[in-house]
Amino acid sequence: MGSALSRSEQVAYVAETVTRSVKLLVAGNFGVGKTTFVGSVSEIKPLRTEETITEASVGVDDLAGLDGKTQTTVAMDFGRITVSASLALYLFGTPGQRRFLPMWDDLAKGALGALVLVDTRRLDHADEVLAVLEERGVPFAVAVNEFDGAARYPLEEIREALDLDPATPLTSVDARDRATCVAALITLVEFLFHRLESRP
Repeated sequence: MGSALSRSEQVAYVAETVTRSVKLLVAGNFGVGKTTFVGSVSEIKPLRTEETITEASVGVDDLAGLDGKTQTTVAMDFGRITVSASLALYLFGTPGQRRFLPMWDDLAKGALGALVLVDTRRLDHADEVLAVLEERGVPFAVAVNEFDGAARYPLEEIREALDLDPATPLTSVDARDRATCVAALITLVEFLFHRLESRP
């Protein structure tokens, strides 16, 4: 009797049956859970570019409400998830601080769209991220990362607070939970393919 490999034991190559790939961004402000999200869904060991937060970040990075955060992404996170026998998603997590905005421009090239993570404890921080994506013409869906101890609000209230277009998908996730993260990515991909199909 054969046995399936665990996620940690799986090899990193792409199956020969995969003929299509999609590049997606996982975006959001500083400390919203992008690295955790990519790590939760990636079928390969994710590439991370985290560095320890030092005193040099004092007065530069807003750590309010992020007690215990000791590391930050300085370039990107990278992971992969095979959606079907023929389709693979390549996930690029963006750094959250404004000083890394030039990296966003590079990461956005060739991306079909983005999943924007938001945190209800720092919801106002999402405005800049959404504006950056809109300015660059990157379509997106939004997912509320439900941190332990954070207030829960109806999604329609969050949609109103973020002033989202009615057509923009909005869902909730726990970035530590693979099932909710995969569901959010499926929502994004369905939205993006619907947009493509509706073009003349």
